[in-house]
Amino acid sequence: MTRYLRYVALGDSQTEGVGDGDDSTGLRGWADRLAEHLALASPGVRYANLAVRGRRAAQVHTGQLAPALALRPDLATVVAGVNDLLRPRFDPDGTAGHLEAMFAALTAAGAQVATLTFPDITRVIPLARPARPRIEALNQRIRDAAYRHGVTVAETSGHAAVTDPRLWSADRLHAGPLGHERIAAAMAHALGLPGSDDTWTLPLTAPGPGAAGPSPGWHTAAAEARWAARHLGPWAGRRLRGRSSGDNRTAKRPHLTAVHPL
Repeated sequence: MTRYLRYVALGDSQTEGVGDGDDSTGLRGWADRLAEHLALASPGVRYANLAVRGRRAAQVHTGQLAPALALRPDLATVVAGVNDLLRPRFDPDGTAGHLEAMFAALTAAGAQVATLTFPDITRVIPLARPARPRIEALNQRIRDAAYRHGVTVAETSGHAAVTDPRLWSADRLHAGPLGHERIAAAMAHALGLPGSDDTWTLPLTAPGPGAAGPSPGWHTAAAEARWAARHLGPWAGRRLRGRSSGDNRTAKRPHLTAVHPL
């Protein structure tokens, strides 16, 4: 079994942990959860998280790759591209090119690199249905680039369970705590970590009597209108003003520090 002692995470809001905790209490997220899993198998592992919300693939490449290489990781995760495919002028080749450049540099430096494919968010956000071909195009390019560089891929795109609304936060753009837990489990399984398996692909159990489940109005026009006003409008407004949710933010964990097992 491979022991990892220096894990570095690169990416955007999902890797930062948005949706799992908040800015006042602190964000956890799937990368933190994966680091905790690593600590069970590799006591002494240290972990850095360079991800910043709002970053596109080019920004992750130019802003996070050099600091990551300086930390000499033996494991790195690179997850980015959703902020690109949601832009009007999405360039799948350009986006994948930045991801591949990071794959190449990190693997050449001796790191095991892992990434993932993206789920069909149009099943969670019906208004985003036109983005489905973009997701498929980016996922295929991620697979191809990963194959060329020996990068491990957690295939989250092909499982219906990952689009269960209960795995997503209220904004439907970020995973909630259960979703982050599943992403960490998918990464652990793809990497073959001890104790990991494919149970992350299984549907959630049905809620018991009186338990909270997906909103009955999830797919109604009224529910979509409420979601758009609360979440889509502010997001679109930032785009129009050339602003980002990550403006003036820095990495939450820029240095390798000890990880405590779960």
